[in-house]
Amino acid sequence: MKIMRNTILAAILATLIALPFIGNINPPAEAQEKTKAGKTNNASVPAGTYNLDPAHSIIGFAVRHFEINWVEGRFKDFTGAINYNEQDATKSTVEFTAKIESIDTGIEPRDQHLRTADFFDAPTYPEMKFTSTKIEKKGKNKYILHGDFTLRGLTKQIEFPFTFTGAIKDPWGNTRFGIEAHTKINRRDYGINHGTALATGGFDVGNEITIDLHLEAVKPDPKTAGTAGGK
Repeated sequence: MKIMRNTILAAILATLIALPFIGNINPPAEAQEKTKAGKTNNASVPAGTYNLDPAHSIIGFAVRHFEINWVEGRFKDFTGAINYNEQDATKSTVEFTAKIESIDTGIEPRDQHLRTADFFDAPTYPEMKFTSTKIEKKGKNKYILHGDFTLRGLTKQIEFPFTFTGAIKDPWGNTRFGIEAHTKINRRDYGINHGTALATGGFDVGNEITIDLHLEAVKPDPKTAGTAGGK
């Protein structure tokens, strides 16, 4: 029993001595390669046209309800392109078009009302559009996008402060990069005037609309065009 006890104590002691060194053992070469491969959010972005990937992008908005809460929604059917200038990003251009009929707030009766003339009037004005006119650099990966925004047949100049969130080469060889942009507009500037004033001030539907864009743009690899994954 004494011999067995001493053997066990020796094994425990040996393990404790080895612990500080175990953490310093390098992972297998394959694991190291995977780690290196995972650090791809700063891949180079070659010049060219990058199309918005609807499966991984959001054109969202939010509006105050009774001045106490937010109602959020999105437009699910849209197309867009970013013509990227590799030498000078401020010389790039951006455009997108969204189908008003595709509005989605998660409540179908409300979505149906939003499509009527009280709000977006989808039958008369089936699309909203944005076309850039200028891009300003405001810091590392930070820019302001200026452009013409058209809603309900009215076009106004708006600004989108945006951040370049990184780039990657996907498993199919396509180049992708991400952008986050946020701005605010007044719905009444675009003829959307439906709403009731509250006795306590404000409206049942707020006038200020917050627009949030989370965009992923992709440029297909010519060698694998048509086989890019949509996951």
